Amino acid sequence: MEVCLCSISRSSINKFGSYAILIALLFSLMCFTSTDAYDSLDPNGNITVKWDIKSWTPDGYIAIVTIYNFQKYRHIQAPGWKLGWTWAKKEIIWSAAGGQATEQGDCSKFKGSIPHCCKRDPFIVDLLPGTPYNQQISNCCRGGVISSWVQDPEKAVSAFQITVGQAGTSNKTVRLPKNFTLQAPGPGYTCGPAMKGKPTKFLTPDGRRFTQALMTWNVICTYSQFLAQRTPTCCVSLSSFYNNTIINCPTCTCGCQNNITQPGTCVEPDSPYLASTLLSSGKDDDSPVIRCTKHMCPIRVHWHIKTNYKAYWRVKITITNFNYKMNYSQWNLVVQHPNFENLTQIFSFNYEPLLPYGSINDTAMFWGIQYYNDQLMQGGPSGNVQSEIILQKDKLKFTFEKGWAFPRKVYFNGDNCVMPPPDAYPYLPNASAYSRLTLQHSLAAILVSLVLLYSHNL
Repeated sequence: MEVCLCSISRSSINKFGSYAILIALLFSLMCFTSTDAYDSLDPNGNITVKWDIKSWTPDGYIAIVTIYNFQKYRHIQAPGWKLGWTWAKKEIIWSAAGGQATEQGDCSKFKGSIPHCCKRDPFIVDLLPGTPYNQQISNCCRGGVISSWVQDPEKAVSAFQITVGQAGTSNKTVRLPKNFTLQAPGPGYTCGPAMKGKPTKFLTPDGRRFTQALMTWNVICTYSQFLAQRTPTCCVSLSSFYNNTIINCPTCTCGCQNNITQPGTCVEPDSPYLASTLLSSGKDDDSPVIRCTKHMCPIRVHWHIKTNYKAYWRVKITITNFNYKMNYSQWNLVVQHPNFENLTQIFSFNYEPLLPYGSINDTAMFWGIQYYNDQLMQGGPSGNVQSEIILQKDKLKFTFEKGWAFPRKVYFNGDNCVMPPPDAYPYLPNASAYSRLTLQHSLAAILVSLVLLYSHNL
């Protein structure tokens, strides 16, 4: 949103007043509603909810609901997904396995057997690891955590089973639920209407027979970073071996320090109130406790050009967590750079090239090694992960000039990180020295000309 607003100059606002501000806001809204939900690096990425009716019951049916994460690098982290919908009629959920409704609702009119959920707009969550086996089904019980498709396809799926009552008992009388919503774990996803699809086939345990769903419908949900949060969540800082200047994240990237009017906006690392702040925030409070920085981002990605070899060059990548309340499990980092097609070696990270433009290999996905650094710990001494990569130089493209060696775009956990402005990138001393030398030569030439002119006049 800040990028769009910046397109309206201060002079225009002074000249046209509130009209310029209104135009800027409308323009910003157009920017996000038209392009923000589309991901150029993963144009076909989505979360698909598949609803399969397996069998009929006297007053309804038994269905398996499966959530597939077809996004290459965006996953669902703890506390996990929450799936909701609105029933088309007066359906109820008699029982559930592999998941549970967050609220039972008003079931007072039922005698004897009490339904699992009587709400017209139920929300279902995944069960936790360690759930008794008689309450589990396949692909359940991971606390709602779903991996991205590239990191772990086998864990990029979650499922639960429900027995629905007071519903239709045939393909003609069943009504599709409406208004699907997916929180993962907060807002950000927009779900389309349920659409009838080709019945799903299931392979029997012995692997010799296929059974078929009696009825299947699909719901497709897409992600928008603007819907998830109105401010950025990460930023990028830069440095190099050829320049002592460290280019920090832009000031107020994710917010500004405001402890005077809003105490508790951030906490200093050596503050005696850090422990009490974490205790008072509580487990159910999702608001972050951020370390006080100029950028105020929970996550900072640092790109350091470390070494220059004859045929190769080396980069160090460091991801730092400034959020004292949150661990990032199954984190991932996506970076765009034209030299990734010649990536030769990587240390202590997993790596997979993404090819959003067919054969153009300029996008890399990195994530942690299991049981080693796949969890980015909360802010503090252990709140960082780092790796180094070695890239072979392309003689036709490679240069340290004009910021070519720095990344074009950086994403952490699927969210676009704010880069420093290009004119702030570390510059080559040689280029600067050359400019100063040229200036000195020009001044000397002018001085000599003035001396000669003065001597001639004498």
